Amino acid sequence: MTVHVIVGAGATGVATAHLLADAGEQVRLVTRGGRGPHRAGIELVAADATDADRLTELTTGARTLFGCAAPAYDRWAALFPPLAAALLAAAERTGADYVMLGNIYGYGPVDGPITEDLPAAPITVKGRVRAAMWHDALAAHQAGRVRVTEVRAADFLGADAYSLYNLLVAPKVLAGEPAAFPGDLDAAHSWTYVGDVARALVAISRDERAWGRVWHAPSVPLSVRELSRQLAAAAGTDDDREPELARLSAAELAAAGAADPVTAEVVEMLYLYERPCVLDSTATERTYALAPGRIDVALAEMAATVLR
Repeated sequence: MTVHVIVGAGATGVATAHLLADAGEQVRLVTRGGRGPHRAGIELVAADATDADRLTELTTGARTLFGCAAPAYDRWAALFPPLAAALLAAAERTGADYVMLGNIYGYGPVDGPITEDLPAAPITVKGRVRAAMWHDALAAHQAGRVRVTEVRAADFLGADAYSLYNLLVAPKVLAGEPAAFPGDLDAAHSWTYVGDVARALVAISRDERAWGRVWHAPSVPLSVRELSRQLAAAAGTDDDREPELARLSAAELAAAGAADPVTAEVVEMLYLYERPCVLDSTATERTYALAPGRIDVALAEMAATVLR
């Protein structure tokens, strides 16, 4: 039976594990606490993924190693490099194909659609971390030590997705309360449903054309205002009023960050929200016959959380 190792049990890691298990393949889901879904086809393992020796043991015999974990948002500079190094080492030592889950931070500000051929031009600490991770993995690939690819997503959507929108806006919209969000509320911004990321990760991991390059997960551009309208409609409330949104200024965000280290980390990423930010996922959709981003499914899942 084909075995895959997934490091990280966030929304995308779990969705990927379910897809592989549904296909009759065996998944070893690795997290520090051994958490994840209890079902046939998924083995939950508690381990420190920064321990390259232990991760190598767990990856031995696996066809694919999926890197879907991320440290606390305010600890990226310190904790992401050793995690990335251990993942890359485990893939090299075992011969497993290495599929990285990435984001768009490494591109820096971009005028126009963000395509896979753009060079890395990060202007932030977290952007430089992400760019370095891909640079190191690609160098190993080009040296013939490992096969690697990276699937990059925009801001995540879905019931359990971790994103700024899900933290600040979605709960308020679903509760019919005013919400505040940084940046231009009417600028086009791309969103990625975690289920679509999982579909892309699995499809790309199985294809010989995947290796040594970046792919963009199916994503859809919508302004924060329009996204909130659609979320309210998905919730099926009887209230026809427009979701009440306010722009959170950089100064207000910085003030909030003085009391919360995670919020403080958002300040350097404001450029993503103050201008159009559109991820072009055409190449992935065409190459792998994947439908465009299913934002309607993501919003339905999010709306359903209000009924829990």
